[in-house]
Amino acid sequence: MANTFIQIGSTVTVGAGGAASIDFSSIPATYTDLVLKMSARVSTGGANNDDTVLKFNNSATSFSGRFLAGTGSSTASSTWGAGWGGYANGSGSTASTFSNTELYIPNYAGSANKSFSIDAVTENNATQSYANLTAELWSQTAAINQITITAGTGVFVQYSTATLYGIKNS
Repeated sequence: MANTFIQIGSTVTVGAGGAASIDFSSIPATYTDLVLKMSARVSTGGANNDDTVLKFNNSATSFSGRFLAGTGSSTASSTWGAGWGGYANGSGSTASTFSNTELYIPNYAGSANKSFSIDAVTENNATQSYANLTAELWSQTAAINQITITAGTGVFVQYSTATLYGIKNS
């Protein structure tokens, strides 16, 4: 079976002045899986990268996960209990560069807890940038009908974008 990606709503593009969050709401339960693709930069002072944080259905609770990250010269891994959305470029990274993130949520409308994965990279023409893989669980059985992404600190800067796709098996 071929998978078909169908864009849900419009691509969100952050305008001048930035945005505290990027929201997708009223997500229909008519697809098999969801994929969110994001290109982002945040306004934090001096950092090469900043965390992004997820909420599903306006909830920041019931998340658990593990991430692996590498910089080219070091590695790290950790567990946590919040919805971590991967790293985004911070203001200390090379000017006008943006991170790339893919969030994949299989069976988002099912009645079981929701597992999901994140693959994210930051861009930086200097000594350090990040590649990270994340496996997470949202221990809620409700269908996901809203996704909110916020910067760990600061705001998403102008030209950050995100697009949500529904996947149907055809």
